Amino acid sequence: MSSPAHELPLRLLMAFRVLIDELHEELARQGHPDLRPMHGFVFQAIGPGGTTAADLGRLLGVSKQAAGKTVDSLERLGYLERGDDPSDARRRLVRLTPRGLDALRRSAGIFERLRENWSDVLGEDRLAAMEDDLRRVTPADYFRLDIPGWFGAA
Repeated sequence: MSSPAHELPLRLLMAFRVLIDELHEELARQGHPDLRPMHGFVFQAIGPGGTTAADLGRLLGVSKQAAGKTVDSLERLGYLERGDDPSDARRRLVRLTPRGLDALRRSAGIFERLRENWSDVLGEDRLAAMEDDLRRVTPADYFRLDIPGWFGAA
């Protein structure tokens, strides 16, 4: 007997939620209690070279004002800094601080451990097969930074 069709997206969303909640619980234990799921998208959108608040908003699918508020908050928490763009004195770049980079590095390690946990529960073969199957039914550019804006879209 198959499950109701509406269960599939809800189970996929819940799997995402379980992983992200566990990630943030561990990040909090490792010294990053103020980070929220949205912040990971922000950090990835900023990237290693930095970006402007306007570009950040476009990448995230949110307004420049919403991006600016998030940057302000993360700057107060010590994860981001604003500075001049060396290639264009008229632009101000948002960059990750060492604290922001530390959070990203820790997140990568935590995700590795979470995947290992799932492998222990499901078996490596089944987990790898699930990952392969998801690759077959999702776009190749799986990392969509505009998810926060998409969730908030009316």
